[in-house]
Amino acid sequence: MKSVKSEVKLFPLGDSALLVQFSQEMDEWAHSQVQALASHLENRSFTGFIEYVPAFTSLTLFYDPYLVYKEHVREPNISPYEWVTTYVQNLLSNLEAEKREEPRMIEIPVCYGGEFGPDLGEVATHNGLTEEEVIQIHTSSTYNVYMIGFVPGFPYMGGMSQRIATPRRSSPRLAIPAGTVGIGGLQTGIYPLDSPGGWRLIGRTPVSLFLPDRFPPSLLAAGDQVRFRAISMEEYVAYQEEKR
Repeated sequence: MKSVKSEVKLFPLGDSALLVQFSQEMDEWAHSQVQALASHLENRSFTGFIEYVPAFTSLTLFYDPYLVYKEHVREPNISPYEWVTTYVQNLLSNLEAEKREEPRMIEIPVCYGGEFGPDLGEVATHNGLTEEEVIQIHTSSTYNVYMIGFVPGFPYMGGMSQRIATPRRSSPRLAIPAGTVGIGGLQTGIYPLDSPGGWRLIGRTPVSLFLPDRFPPSLLAAGDQVRFRAISMEEYVAYQEEKR
């Protein structure tokens, strides 16, 4: 098992942010450490703390240097950055000692192929599979939401089988409908809004991933886990009817 102390690196980002880098590679260990530190900051914030932003293998903490200096710094030779660094190092020393909450598990229904998944056949051909096999493999994994980005609510998810990994398109589409499920390399994701994109499109979900009037507006968050469930066109239409 990796040690937090031996792997983690801390860097300043300007004069009001600290980058905590757990690894150079996207893996389960780095993901678990990012989520653990995020949980600690939720429960142990400090005066001057603004927000944190989790990513694949790192977490960025933003703070107000004036408030940190005013409320916490007691020695003239200590900078706000040094105080925040020491504070985070103390949190890191307890990451493995505390039991963390189980991640949320969210099921996403998907209608695969056809007009909803125009690239399903290409994914199958690229990997020497049938379309039915691609669907079976895609729905058999549990995915970790590593981060939300690109557009509001877009989940970057890892844990997909190498058997259906497919490169992004060389020429991105200018418009992809909201709810479309795609594959990009070893990741899968869902377009929450109508937007351009270059991932391989394999299906569509009737579930809304981003609603500005909802709190929180994004259905998924970093640290969640997702399972996909294949549904028919009739079921897709029924879901849509229920939302009206």
